[in-house]
Parts: sequence; C-alpha cells; structure tokens
Amino acid sequence: MVLPVQVTAGLQGDPDAELAFALRGRAPKMHWVLPERIEAAVQRSPGLGARATGLPVGVFLQAEVERVGDPLYGQLRRLAALVDAEVALLPVRVAPGPMHVTGRATVQVFAALVAVRSGRVLWFGVVEGTPGPPGGPGPLASAMERLARTLLWYEAR
Repeated sequence: MVLPVQVTAGLQGDPDAELAFALRGRAPKMHWVLPERIEAAVQRSPGLGARATGLPVGVFLQAEVERVGDPLYGQLRRLAALVDAEVALLPVRVAPGPMHVTGRATVQVFAALVAVRSGRVLWFGVVEGTPGPPGGPGPLASAMERLARTLLWYEAR
C-alpha cells in the first residue's frame, strides 16, 4: 500500500501522482494499492475511523524509528485491513532540497517502508532528485523516480 505524501512544503505539482507513475513504470507487474484506492476504501468504511492523510509522522523527522507506535500504528493497521496490505510505503515529507550552485532546484523525499502487522520500520531514507529549473516539474519527478529506483533496485529499468 502506497500512502499519500503526508507533508509537502513549497512544491508545485502532485507528488502522489509522480510517485504512482514512477512505481508503475519501474515495476508494472506489481499490484500497487495507491492513494486513490485507499481513500475510496476509507470513504466506504467511515465507522472504522481510519484516515490516509494527516497521519502523525513527525517522529520520523526527529529521531531514528525502529517501530511505529500508536496512534500511527493503529491507523496503518486499519488502512491495511481495508485494502489487504502487509507493507506500507509512507512518504513522510516532500520538500525543496538545497539549491544547487548553478541556481537549479532539487526536491527531497523522506519516506519509510513499514511492516504493518508488527509496526517495524523496514527502511527509512531521504532521496534527492536531480537539479532542474526552480518551479518546474523535473525536480519532483526525478525525486520520485529516485525513490522508486531505491526501493525497487532489483528491477532493471
């Protein structure tokens, strides 16, 4: 299950759409449960109290996390039950990276891969795309492609 980006800062474009495009392009045969399907499942089950956005992910930006606890753990478990998922890709934050010396912009993606049943963080990392024109679509797209390539390193594309 690929959750929506939780925190975005100062970016143009749709990071969720860029990530979906990058993942599908890298591993087209894999069954991806993307944000729109998760949101539809949440809408069909309002009594469950699950939500896919606005999750409490700040802890990932403050310390090394080995296992997520409540309330994030409970939210992930409910979402996973709705869409029958075992692992969650949680894009924590997408924001402008440091400005390149040439005046070109970069985008950084902070993301975690979480085993939903145990809450164990399988991977956490920060990836940065290639520099491009500030405000253009290139830096965001390249950052999401780099995340997909990092997670799906075994796919030769």
